[in-house]
Amino acid sequence: MPPRVRQSRANRVEVKQSGKGRALRIDGTFASWYEPGKAVTGSVWDALAAPLLLLPRSRRDRVLILGLGGGSAARVARALAPRARITGVEIDAGVVRVARRWFDLDGLDVEVVKDDARLYLERTRRRFDVILDDVFVGNRRTVRKPDWLPDPGLDLAASLLRPGGILVSNAIDEAASVACEMRRLFANTLQIEIEGYDNRVVVGAGFPLSGRVLRTALMRNPTLSPTAPRFKIRKFSGR
Repeated sequence: MPPRVRQSRANRVEVKQSGKGRALRIDGTFASWYEPGKAVTGSVWDALAAPLLLLPRSRRDRVLILGLGGGSAARVARALAPRARITGVEIDAGVVRVARRWFDLDGLDVEVVKDDARLYLERTRRRFDVILDDVFVGNRRTVRKPDWLPDPGLDLAASLLRPGGILVSNAIDEAASVACEMRRLFANTLQIEIEGYDNRVVVGAGFPLSGRVLRTALMRNPTLSPTAPRFKIRKFSGR
């Protein structure tokens, strides 16, 4: 049985066995889910990675994940893009240790960068086809995006996209402001809601985005088709 792991005075990292899977909680916040033998989570991280299906397989080469956590989004991304070079940025070395021990992070062939996500965006010279933002701060009662998201964080991320790339952001209370920033940065946006969760996954791209096209791709994809019925996909009105 995975133990409760105390990482530091200010932060508690817990791994809890629940049925066939393991939940990672950071400061009481549900941060990752892993069920050995499965790529999907049946929840938010499936929705976060789902927009990869909007790109042809040849354009899923370079994926950046901000807020790697236990690797839930990375696992889905790896299933959707088996040959991709996936880079995951995680500020907390303790979380990375737990992910490697209990969430099979090393089995995903992800380049793990231990860094602050904003600093990484400011310093890197790499370019990516897909950037997934899953950065949150605070505990379960105050969990939120950090002060630099959505602005200037999404702007920084957008500047690192290769032509035709996609930016995806997972938000809760800040979903409207994230969507407004996405609409400023991109000609097209979508929102994905997940049954049973308050999260809103906002997608931005320079090419036309269609909820119907994404829905069809999800239903045809063997990895995500089981979760797809739980998604509500629509244009984000910002209201």
